[in-house]
Order: sequence, then C-alpha cells, then structure tokens
Amino acid sequence: MSPPVFEMALTAGPEHIDELGHVNNAVWVQWIQTVAVAHWASVADAAHKDAYFWVVVRHEIDYLRAAHQGDRVTARTWVGEAPKGARFDRHMEFLGADGKVCVRAKTQWAIIDKAAGRPIRVPPEVVAPFMGAE
Repeated sequence: MSPPVFEMALTAGPEHIDELGHVNNAVWVQWIQTVAVAHWASVADAAHKDAYFWVVVRHEIDYLRAAHQGDRVTARTWVGEAPKGARFDRHMEFLGADGKVCVRAKTQWAIIDKAAGRPIRVPPEVVAPFMGAE
C-alpha cells in the first residue's frame, strides 16, 4: 500500500520571481519546507507535535520546468517507505496547471526530541498516520 499523498496549492507572486522571470530555485526549497510542515501539522497527533520537530538533513531537487508570476502550482508530498533511525524520506512534486511536473524533490528529514534537544529513532506511532496505517 502506498502512503497517502498530501496536496497544497501555491501561487507564484512577484516576490518569488528571479531576474530570469520565473520562480527562483531558493523559493522552491522554501515551498518544500512549507508543504512538509503543513503535511505534518495536518496529520500528526497533537502529542507528537508537542514532543517532536523535524529538520532537513538533505535535499535532492530536479528543476524540470519553470513557473512564472501568477502561476498556480499544486504541491504533492508523501513519505518514503520506512524511517532509517532518526531519518525519514519525503517525496515532493510541484505540478503546473497543465499537470506537468515543474520540480521533483526527495528530502531527508531527522526527527528531534524537543525535551532532549537531539535526534531520536523515529517512533513507529509517529510514522503510522503518514503511512496510511491506523
């Protein structure tokens, strides 16, 4: 069974546009963070939100097509198959209005225990709702 996909709409404003007239590469990275945090906030148990936060360890990004000012982009994200220790993969696609992929990314995140202030092994109960498990 594939993990559920979370979707979020974004619109490219003038503040997102670079000197080439399209969404700046750094903006796509900011959007990756925004969408990932929104996914966490929409799915995670309240106790888990209080106990943990996630930090990016690695980004792999393919910039495939430009987006321009006023373009509406659909962000799609889902988690990887299984965490590895403190790390968990997240997949991301940003689709243009025509449904074609503009940007595709795979990011690796580490879970941090807020009380301890350090990474911990990803608890199975934190992962379960993102995997589609009850």
